Amino acid sequence: MAAKFIILAACVATALAQYSAPAYKPAYSAPAYSAPKAYAPEPTYAPKPYSFEYSVNDPHTYDVHSQSEHSDGYGNVKGTYSLLEADGSTRVVDYTADSYGFNAEVKKIEGHGYSASAPAYKSAPAYKPAYSAPAYSAPAYSAPAYSAPAYSAPAYAAPAHSYAAPAYKPAPYKPSAYAPEPAYAPTPYNFEYSVNDPHTYDVHSQSEYSDGNGYVKGSYSLLEADGSTRTVEYTADDYNGFNAVVKNEGGYKAPAYAAPAYKPAYAAPAYSAPAYKPAYAAPAYSAPAYKPAYKPAY
Repeated sequence: MAAKFIILAACVATALAQYSAPAYKPAYSAPAYSAPKAYAPEPTYAPKPYSFEYSVNDPHTYDVHSQSEHSDGYGNVKGTYSLLEADGSTRVVDYTADSYGFNAEVKKIEGHGYSASAPAYKSAPAYKPAYSAPAYSAPAYSAPAYSAPAYSAPAYAAPAHSYAAPAYKPAPYKPSAYAPEPAYAPTPYNFEYSVNDPHTYDVHSQSEYSDGNGYVKGSYSLLEADGSTRTVEYTADDYNGFNAVVKNEGGYKAPAYAAPAYKPAYAAPAYSAPAYKPAYAAPAYSAPAYKPAYKPAY
């Protein structure tokens, strides 16, 4: 039995020696990664310090404020500004700023503006209940004993600020020199024209003269629809203003009109009333002859 098992194992070993396992091939190729680029530091720029200062003082709108600021170009800024408040006080702000943050100190300088005191109010009357409150005895208990924690207060040194109010000097008012109006040489003129169109009955004319110093004299005429001529003579100057005189000459006379006498369009017919005739003759009646009643003879 052992011999059979050895022979079987030898056969299996021989078969395995003749069969080679297939080489492993991945389904896809591994991606190729390039090395990261070298770190490029941010570009550096030369510091650009600056400084400015301005002030405004407008007495008409009460706009009074000023500001000044300075920077060393490395992020350190120091400045101040002031503003005139509505109550007449001046608010002054000193500020600094750096890479650690912004800090400001506000001051208020009282002025001569309006200040009103708060109205005085009477204290409310003491409340008195209508009945006496019941008396309660407080429970007796012992307060817990504890010791306050010991700690040292931090030492804080207020920053020292030096502020010099900007010296404002308004520029003195200098009115501009009065420039008189330019004088021009007088320019006199004179014109005249007339129109006479018999087809449209447009007949008019005008003439005018000026000495160039404001004095004007002229006239114009116009043919009216009734045949009259209207003439206007006018003058104008700087003292009397404009004055005109109007005249009407000629024209057609209206014809005399007499109302015609009234005549009827036809003569009224003359007729006589007809004589009355009855439509039939009245019947004639004769009275009956009298006959006595019959008397029998006895």
